[in-house]
Formats: sequence, structure tokens, C-alpha cells
Amino acid sequence: MGLVYSEPTCRSAYSGDVRQLYRLLNEDPNNLNVQEGRTGDTPLIAACRRGKPRVVKYLLDNRANVHLTNKRTCLHYVSKRTFSLLDYLMICVLMPVLLLGYFLMKGNTALHYVCQRKSHRLVPLLLHRNADTSVKNNDGETPLDIATRLKFKQIINMLKIQ
Repeated sequence: MGLVYSEPTCRSAYSGDVRQLYRLLNEDPNNLNVQEGRTGDTPLIAACRRGKPRVVKYLLDNRANVHLTNKRTCLHYVSKRTFSLLDYLMICVLMPVLLLGYFLMKGNTALHYVCQRKSHRLVPLLLHRNADTSVKNNDGETPLDIATRLKFKQIINMLKIQ
């Protein structure tokens, strides 16, 4: 069945009902970033959790706050669902968040993260956007070191070509 939300905007986002979400946000724009009391989910997290790309795009286009978390970012849920949605979030929205936020605590860049997640589609997107392959994280590893340690041959080849 899935999650049951008490916040109508989270419920609409989770179910993928863009029309209902539009109506609710027109009635009260403050609900764009409302957080569910029990889970801490926002409408954006709820949509990512359920893998609803149209809803995520709608929320991001209306400036949903990507910095709000339920102890995890919306990226955590997206990476398990839809790569095209992850592409949109990573490249257009979350790259600055990743580079300046949670992942810097360990010294990781977005490129480190996608190498750890074995994201064959995202590595070239980040490289195309001039991601620095020489940055070492707090463990002294470059993205290539991570891919080598995890034996991700395709990613190793992409990074070596760069």
C-alpha cells in the first residue's frame, strides 16, 4: 500500500496527483515545503520516494526547497527509482547542494557519490560539466580510486579517458 500521509500535499505528491497538488498549492503556497510530522517528508521527498518525475519537476519548477530533509535528501530516494529523474535532480538542482552540503562532510563531490553508486549514466553527465576528477575526499580517494576499489570497470574507463 505504501505510506499514508496526514499532509494533503505530501499525499498528493506521493500518489502522483499533479492536479490535486496544483489545487492545494494555489489554496496555500506555504504547503510547498510542508513537512510531514511523523516522517519529516516534504512533498518533494514524497514524490521522489514514490518515483513520480512529473510531480518532482512540478515541485522543483515551483521552487520546492531541496535543502529540507527527513535525515536524508530527496536524492536518496530518487537514486533507487528513476535514473532520468535522478539526472534532472543531480545536474539541474542538487549538484550545488551535493557539493556544498551533506557530501562535503566526508569530502566527497557529486562525482565521488555517483562513482560509489555505480551510476553509469551520471558519470559522463558530470564529466561533461567539467567535474574535477582529481579531488580527493577525506579518505584520500579520488573518484577513480573509488571506482577501482569497487571494481566498476565501465566507470574506471570513463574516468581514465577524461
